[in-house]
Amino acid sequence: MPKNVAALSSAVIGRRIVSAETKNTEFGRNVLDQETVLTLDDGTCVSLHATDDCCAFTSIGKFLLSPDSVDHMILGVGTTEEYTVWHIYADFGDVMTLEVNWSCGNPFYYGYGFDIRVSNPT
Repeated sequence: MPKNVAALSSAVIGRRIVSAETKNTEFGRNVLDQETVLTLDDGTCVSLHATDDCCAFTSIGKFLLSPDSVDHMILGVGTTEEYTVWHIYADFGDVMTLEVNWSCGNPFYYGYGFDIRVSNPT
């Protein structure tokens, strides 16, 4: 999970979040691929894809984007409550809060953590 926090940090620090949405798309046969997409002020999209590997998983339960804070530059990403609450914050507090559901399953055997994808508007 620390690597996920670092990857998200490197993608969003110094930018502003313009919008956030959760999408469920069909992937393969009867499998839904859940992703939460953050669109930044320069048009970059940062997607956090849920993962599932046997008994290990990572997904976003819900998120709260603070509309009054979207004009503030992101200064960092942190977590509380054993990586179940993620905070994307500016100088005055949270810009966005994510409730994250996760389990490592059988530790060190199955994969867990978000698949974070960054797409630039080029």
